[in-house]
Amino acid sequence: MTAHTTSTSDVVPVLPVHRFDEKALQRYLAQHLEAFTPPLTPPLTPPLTPPLTPPLTPPLTVEQFQGGMSNPTFRLQDGEGRSFVMRKKPPGELLPSAHAVEREYRVISALAGSGVPVPKTYFLCEDESVIGTAFYVMEHVVGRVFLDQALPGLEPGARAEIYSSMNTTLAALHSVDYGAVGLTGFGRESQYCARQVKRWTKQYIASQTDALPDMDKLMAWLPENLPEEDPTTIVHGDYRLGNMIFHPTEPRVVAVLDWELSTLGHPLADLAYNCFAYHVTNATRGDLVTADLDALGIPNEEAYVAAYCKATGRKDIPNWTFYLVLSLFRLAAITQGVYHRGLKGNASDPAALERKDTCRQLAKVAWGLVRRG
Repeated sequence: MTAHTTSTSDVVPVLPVHRFDEKALQRYLAQHLEAFTPPLTPPLTPPLTPPLTPPLTPPLTVEQFQGGMSNPTFRLQDGEGRSFVMRKKPPGELLPSAHAVEREYRVISALAGSGVPVPKTYFLCEDESVIGTAFYVMEHVVGRVFLDQALPGLEPGARAEIYSSMNTTLAALHSVDYGAVGLTGFGRESQYCARQVKRWTKQYIASQTDALPDMDKLMAWLPENLPEEDPTTIVHGDYRLGNMIFHPTEPRVVAVLDWELSTLGHPLADLAYNCFAYHVTNATRGDLVTADLDALGIPNEEAYVAAYCKATGRKDIPNWTFYLVLSLFRLAAITQGVYHRGLKGNASDPAALERKDTCRQLAKVAWGLVRRG
């Protein structure tokens, strides 16, 4: 893999804070996952002659995927070398409604066969006595994960196709009939933006560590500027380039990941979150703010939004600034929660403590959009 990507096999040993009883997991998999091959049990007494059968099947192998600040994710390999993926809640005291692996499992399962590419799910375990938290197991999809949104190392044509695939996949998600796929009741069917403002204000206050005046201004501005338009679709909640797997050689999405924040809500809030890279520079995710997008082959924000509108039959988007500000506010509150968990020692990634100033920076960008708008 080149430097701009990671593969879905990039794993590390399980971090100390996320270790669990792997033998208990192995026993559970043997009982609940038909595709899983458990290790063979050695005989109670050794044979008198060397066995002619192959050696015993090795035990379950557990490794942790790198990155991710919320629900830790693991690669499981059985005795035959088959791979599965497990997502679980982090240990320790958690914020209310956060880390909802149960919701992830439900929406991924519901979207199977819908035209939205998702991994196959196997089972959900809500019995915390097994490994200490709820978890689910799904298919291990092989492919490329692009960490840098500028896609260094690729040709302009390939970059354009990757962004087009990301865009059309989002449009496909927002076109799914949520009732037909069994997601009626997955969220409330109105006032999504108002509820998001309320939820993330509450979450931010619960994890606040420093005084941030721009966050205070945003918490006052957002409720006073809610848009009148109020459609309802399935929304991902964290839809960005790094949360999807692309085909190993082709520029197309083969799986959308990290559905923890999914619900029923306003599709334009999802689109705006997908566009935050046009406004925020990130050391890990690259710089689209100052990049020469034409030379790179990456659509600018106006063209990207226009392509989405065409795919969904929409003419225009009034109040675009509101959706951008809401999405940045959400992200600011989320990163504050990540930093707060890092201070408590139960974040999914040790880099969580590096997010100390991220909330402040995002709030500054969001308030700058308000002032310019």
